[in-house]
Amino acid sequence: MSKDLSTIAKNIKKYRDKLGVSQDKLSKLADVTLHTLTKIETGATTDPRIETLKKIAMGLNVSVDDLIK
Repeated sequence: MSKDLSTIAKNIKKYRDKLGVSQDKLSKLADVTLHTLTKIETGATTDPRIETLKKIAMGLNVSVDDLIK
């Protein structure tokens, strides 16, 4: 992904907070590991896979576009 990760990280946190779910709960909803989600949300992962972003978007009930804009 060529989009700035900080935007993705901020959007994941924004939508996660809006739903009122923890990182642990979202990781279960999205079927990704807590470690992966935490690394993306904190910016430690600089290039998340599109498949992972799709899962996270589904867990948050938003589109991938919502996460990268």
